[in-house]
Amino acid sequence: MDAKTIEAVTAKTNDLLAAPSCNPKLKAAAEKWLAAADKDAETPAYIDALKNGVATIDELLAFAGSDHAKKILGEEGAKGLLAHAKDIQAKGAKYCDCPACTAALAILDILHAI
Repeated sequence: MDAKTIEAVTAKTNDLLAAPSCNPKLKAAAEKWLAAADKDAETPAYIDALKNGVATIDELLAFAGSDHAKKILGEEGAKGLLAHAKDIQAKGAKYCDCPACTAALAILDILHAI
């Protein structure tokens, strides 16, 4: 992996880590990749974690309509998230557009792993 790619992935990985919606498994993989001396060796595991960490639009819709979402976000928050998910689905979104999923997808794009 060249220096320019490492720089771009590092920047987006920092965005990913800053996102409150980043799940713990993906956060751990991101931190491990950043700390790795051999980025090339750690990249395949990171790509797997990124792919598993991005929510599809169907997963977002299921979460937003769940009791779990109501517990986390409150009734109105979950209702708003569900409306948002339906709106982006209607516009053709395939994936969640939260900051964590957006950063993860950008990293996958940089690595040509989508």
